[in-house]
Amino acid sequence: MSRNDVTAGDPATRTETMKVAANLSFMFGEAGGLLARYKAAREAGFLAVECAFPYSVPEKDVAAVLKEEGLEQVLINSDPGDLQAGELGFAAVPGQETRFRESLERSISFAKALGCHKLHIMSGHQSADHNEKAHVTTLESNLRHAVSRLAKEDIVGLIEPINPVSIPGYFLNNYDTAVSLIEKIESPYLRLQLDVFHLQMICGNVTNNIKKLIPLTGHVQIAQAPHRHEPSCPGELDYAFIFKSLREAGYSDYVGAEYSPSGSSSGSLQWMDQCGLTF
Repeated sequence: MSRNDVTAGDPATRTETMKVAANLSFMFGEAGGLLARYKAAREAGFLAVECAFPYSVPEKDVAAVLKEEGLEQVLINSDPGDLQAGELGFAAVPGQETRFRESLERSISFAKALGCHKLHIMSGHQSADHNEKAHVTTLESNLRHAVSRLAKEDIVGLIEPINPVSIPGYFLNNYDTAVSLIEKIESPYLRLQLDVFHLQMICGNVTNNIKKLIPLTGHVQIAQAPHRHEPSCPGELDYAFIFKSLREAGYSDYVGAEYSPSGSSSGSLQWMDQCGLTF
């Protein structure tokens, strides 16, 4: 089925029930490097994974371990640039349009090699040399280009508001801007990445915001707030209720477990049974 036919609120076009994908940038760090984390996730029972930045490992090696372990890669982030220099993408940074297009092509190449059909497009940090309008204009232009490329590859581009406590200075840090861009560009190849942890940290009102945002959502991620551990840890969010709200809103695709385990990764999975989820 083409991503052209996918609608977040239409259960007939999605998996029958929500299933959990391990985020390997946060989980299974005790196993070692990225390739070892794939193996550890499969040993723990996962059938699907996501990760932020697989670019430090040759794409053929990541593809090989996916095949060997029988795992599905459901999401990667776009090539962020120089992480050591603090870069987190270029989509909203005026003057970086060429770098954005180059990074997008590398991201597409990786996604295709991994059989991955969701790409989180990172906006990058706000520049002190430009105002908010310039950033939004740049982001819109770059997203329009990205959508035209991703449609040809059957990859859904995702944009995700990230709270300013976790990543100070990240440009896309509110839902109003994200929703406005998605509605304005109006393409099935541009959707919202709804991370419930960031939603709580940015604006709260989680139940009503889920109802409002799910029709625009292409992927959901979760973690407990404010410490970003597994959902069963004490914190601000009642995840049994949140998953009920997600089901009622019509979401039935993968949920990314993007949390830092409070103990071992495999020992942190009790929340899945408590919330009625499976691998």
